[in-house]
Amino acid sequence: MIKLVRFLFLILISTTLSYAQQPKKPNSSEIYESIKKLNFLGSVLYVAAHPDDENTRLISYMANNVKARTAYLSLTRGDGGQNLIGPEIRELLGVIRTQELLTARAIDGGEQLFTRANDFGYSKHPEETLAIWNKEAVLSDVVLAIRQFQPDIIINRFDHRSPGSTHGHHTSSAMLSLEAFDLANDASIYPNQLQTTETWQVQRAFFNTSWWFYGSQEKFDRADKSNLIGLDTGIYFPSSGLSNPEIAALSRSQHKSQGFGNTGTRGTEMEYIELIKGTMPTTPTNLFEGIDTSWNRVKGGAKIGIILKEVEANYDFKNPAASLPKLVKAYNAIQALENTHWKIIKTKEIKAIIAACAGLFVEAVAETNQATSGESIQLNLEAINRSPAKMTLVSFTNPDGLEVPKGIELNENESIKIQEIFHIPSTDNAPVTTPYWLIEKGSLGMYKVSDKSLIGKPESPDYFNVTFYINIAGTNIPFMKPVVYKTNDPVKGEVYKPFEIIPEASARIAEKVIIFETVNTKDIPVHVKAGHDNLEGMVHLSVPDGWRVSPENHQVTISNKGEEQTVLFSITPPKIQSEGFIKPIISINGNMYSNELIEIDYVHIPYQTVLLPSESKVVRLDIKKKGENIAYIAGAGDVVPESLQQIGYNVTTVSPDDITPDNLKGFDAVVIGIRAYNTVETLKFKQSVLFDFVKNGGNMVVQYNTSRGLVTDELAPYTLKLSRDRVTDEFAEVKFLAPNHPVLNVPNKITQTDFENWTQERGLYFPDKWSTDFTPILSMHDKGESAKKGSLLVAQYGKGYYIYTGLSFFREFPAGVSGAYRLFANILSLGK
Repeated sequence: MIKLVRFLFLILISTTLSYAQQPKKPNSSEIYESIKKLNFLGSVLYVAAHPDDENTRLISYMANNVKARTAYLSLTRGDGGQNLIGPEIRELLGVIRTQELLTARAIDGGEQLFTRANDFGYSKHPEETLAIWNKEAVLSDVVLAIRQFQPDIIINRFDHRSPGSTHGHHTSSAMLSLEAFDLANDASIYPNQLQTTETWQVQRAFFNTSWWFYGSQEKFDRADKSNLIGLDTGIYFPSSGLSNPEIAALSRSQHKSQGFGNTGTRGTEMEYIELIKGTMPTTPTNLFEGIDTSWNRVKGGAKIGIILKEVEANYDFKNPAASLPKLVKAYNAIQALENTHWKIIKTKEIKAIIAACAGLFVEAVAETNQATSGESIQLNLEAINRSPAKMTLVSFTNPDGLEVPKGIELNENESIKIQEIFHIPSTDNAPVTTPYWLIEKGSLGMYKVSDKSLIGKPESPDYFNVTFYINIAGTNIPFMKPVVYKTNDPVKGEVYKPFEIIPEASARIAEKVIIFETVNTKDIPVHVKAGHDNLEGMVHLSVPDGWRVSPENHQVTISNKGEEQTVLFSITPPKIQSEGFIKPIISINGNMYSNELIEIDYVHIPYQTVLLPSESKVVRLDIKKKGENIAYIAGAGDVVPESLQQIGYNVTTVSPDDITPDNLKGFDAVVIGIRAYNTVETLKFKQSVLFDFVKNGGNMVVQYNTSRGLVTDELAPYTLKLSRDRVTDEFAEVKFLAPNHPVLNVPNKITQTDFENWTQERGLYFPDKWSTDFTPILSMHDKGESAKKGSLLVAQYGKGYYIYTGLSFFREFPAGVSGAYRLFANILSLGK
């Protein structure tokens, strides 16, 4: 029976996470916890740099135990990280990690905020970080977040006093947080913000320290903690049957793209915070000491507090609807508050509680999940009262903004269903669905957001909503619901997706980088997708100067919405090395469309649609190669196999379980994907087979792995130790330590030109110790640092070569960096 209950719980959690668009349906215990939270008027803002930086134990503790309104301000969306679950990087990875944060907050009870800072990759010092980010702009966003959220307490994940000792983004987040602490209450700072918000004074700022900042658990245990506050966050919540660390682990495990699956614990779990600004509480565990967190905090709130304390004291778990009369009375009193900040927050909270107590279910479902401007869509509306309380559907306001009177009694458990036609505005007025921060082209360090009202929001707002006006206990209460789409999947059951507006046509070229290693013409498929039925238009391909394309254009005729038509353009490169971008442009009735519609669909986050410029880089590359057949062992996800195919290699992806001497016969080289030795457990049993492959004349190329969490200590047939050495400056000078080595000369002569136009970084996690059997090929370093010589190491082993490289080929190939292709071809050609 215990196993069955646990299985059902896991299914519930999985379902909740997989279909995050589904409406919340809180149970009786959850309603009671919400009522307690309704009676707490205090806020905590947790601040760090990236998705997965946040301490979910502390966020859950503050939200679920203290009952404080708690938010995580992540300065970036994590675009610069690696993706362990798929091929998406940069902007698309940022979309994934944004949704992972939102899913995490749905579990731990927090809210999510951002700035416009772009995660441009690892930074070693806050000076570099703040120069690339545009410090003033990011600081203004942090001040805005404080003024909008109005936290009483700020908790920083990182130490502002440690520049240069950790990721520059990390230190910068703490530095900006503390600077904003002093500025947010100054009306002369960013005065334009005060048109929509107000100044705010935070009372206390803390640094959430831990053993990690002391170097080891032993050092932390011995450290003087007299200036620290210890909080036991290991508490147990009977209402959910979970400990706080278990909730936190479920939350943290949503960072799946970063491989942060976490196992929950039970029992005492101490968290420590150090006071940085403000006064130390005399009762250490009461972080809100001296701050009124009751309804007395706001003018006119005392009577609300009395009513809601009665609701809390007399709550009937078997009949939550019994609380409705007093909840409605409190709702009306909240509407009379002068304090707009708490009025907005508590109105949202109490409406959700009223609906939950009544078992009130209202929703607006579109007949399709995607539509184009100018279309008319059928909406299916549903309203049902699942309590004995008397209710009336007075009216509803449709997405067109028209109020439709109804006056329908909502009798207990009788579903009311209404069909409505929704007319989507014309192109000029209908916003196309895409993450708002990607609408305009930003810079290396900053997203561009022209609509100031969107700055800081976690995602684009729901533009199309239906508001149901329900009369409960004599009061008309509006319940606004976004238009959604739902369907029944034979395996998953009820599946929700957002309702989205898409362009009437989109185009994509499957290959984002197309390499022309000769002057031969290549046929390039362009896939045109229809946003509505009976699409007719023309498509042509824009190409760089010196490149030729044929034909000039193609007619496209697509009968059904969602279908694609593929047309072929023949592209001939110039004779000399050249590069540029090709771009499909669709013309329909005078309207031009040149974007690609990208769908992101993972089970742990909501379905996402992203609209980005459709373009591919074309490179006429002066490249030679030796060897033909490559075996690729996938790691944490990259496009290296496809990139090698672009330059003419026959690439076969080989499962780790299929690494046998017979299966490796016929391959010239085996390439190991990024972080494979961190993520593929089977590889520790296959090293002898791979080393024998090298000994018998093959080449083995191992791309970067992190120094922690290796599945084997024997990465190479010789001694090789990884470090955390990296070169983050993509423009860092590269010196040739072995200029006569074949890897720099055969079959392509590698020069300094080949290290131009690299992106994001030179490389990462270089070895810092190796046997004399290895030859270090390159030397490079960031400003002010010693030379790093472990980026490319080559060793002959038997008849073949073992090569370890921390160079970021996985970033350079998708960017079409010519020199990266030429150098990798030399690596594969060694000894051939």
